[in-house]
Amino acid sequence: MTDTQATGLPEFGVSENAFPFDPRDPVFRANPYPVYNALRDNNPVLITQFGAAVLSKHKDCVMVLHHPQTSNDQRNSALFQAYLKTTGAPDPFDGREPSFLFLDPPDHSRLRGLVSHAFTPRRVRDLTPLIEEFVAGLIDEKRSVGEMEVVEDLAYPLPVRVICELLGVPHSDESVFKDWAHDLARALDPDFMIPDDVRKRQEIGFESLRNYFEQLITERTKNPGDDMLSALIEAEQAGDKLSHEELLSTLGLLLIAGFETTVNLIGNSVLQLGRHPDQYAKLVADPSLARSTIEEVLRFDPPVQITGRISMTDIEVAGQTIAKGEQAICVIGAANRDPDEFGDTAGDFDITRSNAANHVSFGAGIHFCVGAPLARLESTIAIRTLAERVPSFEIVTDEPVYKENFVLRGLQSLPIRFQTAGR
Repeated sequence: MTDTQATGLPEFGVSENAFPFDPRDPVFRANPYPVYNALRDNNPVLITQFGAAVLSKHKDCVMVLHHPQTSNDQRNSALFQAYLKTTGAPDPFDGREPSFLFLDPPDHSRLRGLVSHAFTPRRVRDLTPLIEEFVAGLIDEKRSVGEMEVVEDLAYPLPVRVICELLGVPHSDESVFKDWAHDLARALDPDFMIPDDVRKRQEIGFESLRNYFEQLITERTKNPGDDMLSALIEAEQAGDKLSHEELLSTLGLLLIAGFETTVNLIGNSVLQLGRHPDQYAKLVADPSLARSTIEEVLRFDPPVQITGRISMTDIEVAGQTIAKGEQAICVIGAANRDPDEFGDTAGDFDITRSNAANHVSFGAGIHFCVGAPLARLESTIAIRTLAERVPSFEIVTDEPVYKENFVLRGLQSLPIRFQTAGR
């Protein structure tokens, strides 16, 4: 397990001046897309005073994410090294390894290969009955009262149940995992955005999570099961595949990245369907559109707003040079609404869009999200079941409340009221 910086930042810079917008502004977090559109239209490759290149065109982001001479390891970042030097902060990587999300080959390939066994098409398909039954129960429970708080009643319970099922965590511990994941998700935000009280909770959360996994590892070592944790322990015991520290950091990553992003995706899906009742009516009439609906939500309102790479050599992007050691910040929320890729209707929400899956919401290249198939499955079942059981609903609030997170952007709450006539 790593601390907050080793898990996320300073991937995207250490100062608000690294961005051409203020990610702390609640108005921006509630609707960043006008700012993104202006950035993409007027300055698609913006070199900030810190040397970071902010990219907002779809083709530029795809090129950088696929580029073989880019890195995800912050130890290659000139900005990170300057941060350590100027602040005197301790090196968060000293004696520790980051999760494989922030590693390059060959270590990234080795660890990703081990984790990917949990997300094979067969294993994901095997989870389908559990997800369908669980979602139906959650929605049916709220149909009797005619209203639901989407985040608390659906978006959080589902992915925490699934990730705990994958890891072999007892159902009785699910509520504890939810609280840890909520605080730790902000570890992916820029350092300057994390208040002292949140940082303290994160430190406690990381330590608590580490202790929990240590106990669970001991138990699974004695009594292995048919779960991902047991498989990873077996890999660790093989000696040359996975160290104990790598095991702990991988488990932490799976909890944070595999949970919070799906929470946001489900919440954003219900929000956009509520704001576009004509599109929800199409889904109700044809629930088989659930999969294409999720692709459009991923494009239109992605749960991950930015991702980044470090240039390992001078790279030219649209006439601008990203020098060796400098950051490339890919603004996913801007790239996904690029008219050059998605046409004149790029700013419209259309669940029948034929090329919605061209989005970069799961990244691209060797770091493409390993849990994408599971996130798609959970979210698709959630909104398909909602459409099958709830013919119409309305959002109760005019201004939904967003969490303070920036990188993993999502709703704090979303109260809805629905009708169930005829169902």
